[in-house]
Amino acid sequence: MDERKRSLRKEIVRLALPIALQQFMTALVGACDAIMLGKLSQDAMSAVSLATQVTFVFNLFMFAFMAGENMFVAQYYGKGDYTGISQVFSLVTKICGCIAVVFLAGTLFFPEQLMRILTNEETLIVLGSEYLRVIGISYVFSGIAQTFLAIMKNCGAVNMSTLINGVMVILNIALNAVFIFGLSGFPKMGIKGAALATVLATVVQFLWSVGYVLCRIRAVKFSLRSCEKKLFGRFWQKAVPLLINNLAWGIGFSMYAVIMGHLETDAVAANGIANISKNLVVCFCLGLGNAGSIIVGNRLGADRLQEAKEVGGTLTRTAIIAGIVSGLVLMALSPFITKMVDLTPTARGYLQKMLLISSYYIAGKSVNCMTIGMLCDSVTLWCIIVPLGCICAFILKLPVMVVYFVLNLDEIIKLPVVYKHYKKYKWIKNLT
Repeated sequence: MDERKRSLRKEIVRLALPIALQQFMTALVGACDAIMLGKLSQDAMSAVSLATQVTFVFNLFMFAFMAGENMFVAQYYGKGDYTGISQVFSLVTKICGCIAVVFLAGTLFFPEQLMRILTNEETLIVLGSEYLRVIGISYVFSGIAQTFLAIMKNCGAVNMSTLINGVMVILNIALNAVFIFGLSGFPKMGIKGAALATVLATVVQFLWSVGYVLCRIRAVKFSLRSCEKKLFGRFWQKAVPLLINNLAWGIGFSMYAVIMGHLETDAVAANGIANISKNLVVCFCLGLGNAGSIIVGNRLGADRLQEAKEVGGTLTRTAIIAGIVSGLVLMALSPFITKMVDLTPTARGYLQKMLLISSYYIAGKSVNCMTIGMLCDSVTLWCIIVPLGCICAFILKLPVMVVYFVLNLDEIIKLPVVYKHYKKYKWIKNLT
């Protein structure tokens, strides 16, 4: 038993750290965007923080289908079935490509309308629209690249996928500086430069990930043909609830930005920095959750159900500790974060309080990301948090920090229900 626990700990570290590093590097791009654009103006930073909500919704679709792909690929890989892996991979790649084209069209032809959903400040609408017209191009490359990176993570090439994402992030940050400020003889592009940097970095990620899978993981084949009807049905049976969950949760979560976006601009700026800070600190917890799905999935696919149950318990306990530590880390970093960004005194005061509230949010998030809570996520957001937030902001017109506090209660409220669902162990199933 002790040997099994040691082996599990090594497996968790081997998978969770690279995935967490990928999450951190991705969040780091947002942090650098905020710091660099903040040097231009607080409005530029605020506009991009709102415009990235469109990217966030796009990623909700990608995450749903990536979760479905991971669920099946992890189990097929556990039993050595590369035909099944290829069929799921091909199906998800085609789906994600189509979704990416739809979002590209939206950002090219309706950027102002999208921004008006997020804010009523004309300055932010104009600046955000400039960003959306360019960033939409990255969706096509990113959507397809994510499916190839998912294959790499599940088929023993997680370190290479981390390297690819790492290079993309470094390139993105470097190009941000070049295009935003007009370095090395390039014109000063401001907000458009931040978007262009992301597009070019995503192209590199796309070419590298596709090339690696096609050349190095040759047992996995991409095909434009339809997959088996039985597999097609099983995939959609799992993917549709994940998609509904992601959209219900994600759009509800985006309502936080919509509510804050219709308050004062100082609240928008502070909320943007607080969200970036949360994303940076919570990365290990999210990496642990992603690694857990792969580890448990491998055991379920190999019909080692009791072992999968034991692994789930270990991962949950680890997540609780990680969440508490992450929350304390954010509290400790708060004084440094507030000094790193150029904000008005009012916005800086909001940010200090938001970071304190975010610390307990992270602790709850770390546990919830290890469990399955589709109805819990949706019901908590749409039946409690979003209506209560709207009432506090627009009817009672309560202070900004009261509204922010209410909007960050969701991860705490759903903890008891999610944990009870986990303890029923209905997730212990072999899907293949």
